[in-house]
Amino acid sequence: MGKIHLLDSDTINQIAAGEVVERPASVVKELVENAVDAGASFVTAEIKEGGLSFIRITDNGTGMAKEDVPTAFFRHATSKISTALDLLSVKSLGFRGEALSSIAAVSMVELVTKMRGEFSGCRYLIEGGKEKECSEVGAPEGTTFIVRTLFYNTPARRKFLKSAVTEAGYISDLMARFAVAHPEITFKFINNGKTMLQTPGNGNLKDCIYHVYGRETAAALVEATGAAGKIKLTGFLGKPVISRGNRNYENYFINGRYIKSNIISKAIEEAYKPYAMQHKYPFTALHFMIPTEEIDVNVHPTKLEVRFADGESLYQLVYRTVQNALSGKNMIPDVLLTPEKKVRTVYVPTPEGFEHGRMAQTKESVRDEAARVREEAIRKTLADPLFLAGDKSFPASEKEMQEKSLKEKKSEVEELQEEKPLVREKISYGGEDTKNIQQSLFEVSEQKKVAFLDPKQEENHRIIGQLFATYWLVEFREQLFIIDQHAAHEKILYERTMARMRAKDTFLSQMLTPPIILSLSLREEEALNRHMDAFCSLGFAIEAFGGREYAVSALPADLYGVDGKALLIEMLDHMVEEPLVGTPALIQEKIAALSCKAAVKGNTRLSDREARALIHELLQLEHPFHCPHGRPIIISMTKGELEREFKRIVN
Repeated sequence: MGKIHLLDSDTINQIAAGEVVERPASVVKELVENAVDAGASFVTAEIKEGGLSFIRITDNGTGMAKEDVPTAFFRHATSKISTALDLLSVKSLGFRGEALSSIAAVSMVELVTKMRGEFSGCRYLIEGGKEKECSEVGAPEGTTFIVRTLFYNTPARRKFLKSAVTEAGYISDLMARFAVAHPEITFKFINNGKTMLQTPGNGNLKDCIYHVYGRETAAALVEATGAAGKIKLTGFLGKPVISRGNRNYENYFINGRYIKSNIISKAIEEAYKPYAMQHKYPFTALHFMIPTEEIDVNVHPTKLEVRFADGESLYQLVYRTVQNALSGKNMIPDVLLTPEKKVRTVYVPTPEGFEHGRMAQTKESVRDEAARVREEAIRKTLADPLFLAGDKSFPASEKEMQEKSLKEKKSEVEELQEEKPLVREKISYGGEDTKNIQQSLFEVSEQKKVAFLDPKQEENHRIIGQLFATYWLVEFREQLFIIDQHAAHEKILYERTMARMRAKDTFLSQMLTPPIILSLSLREEEALNRHMDAFCSLGFAIEAFGGREYAVSALPADLYGVDGKALLIEMLDHMVEEPLVGTPALIQEKIAALSCKAAVKGNTRLSDREARALIHELLQLEHPFHCPHGRPIIISMTKGELEREFKRIVN
């Protein structure tokens, strides 16, 4: 072993930098968190080449005092906590005091900052942890960090980074989460000179989701609210139609901090099981307000992990809230034969957040120019001889020509309006009138779907017939509903079985002579006793037989002929790994599989009477939208959609 010695400060700083600065996204995360903690209402993040060559974070927060700037780059220098006791009540996003020193140790940093009310600001340069310049400078209120040539003095670390496009993608995802976490702040993200994201900062979470994730996601949201003790939960859930193949769209925030939690993810996914397909994960944007004394955020340098004082209560709150939010909501997806028109999102060049005066002038000039163009187009239309002639000068056939011409003129005016950036909302949403009309049509369609599901409306259903010996076509109030007979019957059988389990009804049992003797491990024994009620409700009869052996004297007789012993052993194997109380997920999965096996198959001819009985029973269910595996049972198509396809209407 070599002689023990103290490391020099440069080595110490670079080792510490590895705790916080793993990639460009780490730099952006730490600096944007500081901007949020500084009370900023506008935050701009700009990067070039994936953030390796250039990162700029600008905010209009409180700024830093000149005398505090050099100190801010020392290790463990922070204004957010003073003692270890403060960690128990920390409310800020940052608190470790490691970020700036770590960033400065592996890059070239320029800082320009000015406190509110000060006459001038401070410009500070630091490279590789060494101060280069500290001078007075004119600056707007707030703080700007410019980070250049990241990892220039640690080239080995650069080799482990991804491509510039991939690194930019990490930062884009990060900025999206910041925006959803803080809808009251305007976030702007610029990549290689192109604006990729800009949120309104109006405090409306749904508006923020629209700007970050698009119209399709925003149109398929369900509001969720819940509370338990001092914990409050608000936000939005996505309908299953926008589910994804990974958990990247499961967003949840605790006191404004984006985190990852197995407890919360598990609760969300369990509540979604009746609606989502297997291996599909929902979109969520959930905000938790939890007293600081109930959580520990000082777990990991990245601050992504949080410990909870009562994880079980949190699980139950999330599960109930998601379940209640989804319950009773219309989940029938629409079938669109004609692709929706893409709505262009045009980012009108705007000043940075701290330039309020120039922003107001810019908006006013944009409105003036748009108004001038609109008035000129209308003036030309009104001066058209065809328009001035009026109805009296034309016979019927020519009148039609006049109306057609006027319609074309109106279209030209609308095109001119669309081409000019009146305001960003006009271009993004297609105008308030169009938005309101689309919303009204959407609400009418939703009301018809809900009415279709009402058992009282069954007499108004017109069953057209069976398609491909698998699907049933039903007409109701200018909408066509298509029902998958196998998925419908599968869900009915599944819900029957689950209802009996919840009601603790007794399943038929098949007695065994002699009984089966099972030798269980300590963990298997504990799992069996924990879920004994669930086994008994299914029709198992299990008794202790001495030591860790158990006698199984009866097996379920009405679970569609599946080997009960194999089912029991498989469930026990799974329960050993199941950390949470309640009905094990495997029981639901097995019942779903058994229901699928017993359900009427596709390519099976049913009579009209059988179809009516099947649909009647389906509409009695609380969740008639998806089979136990998450596939849709019912889809719908409007009369208008068919007429557009046949060119009976054009819009």
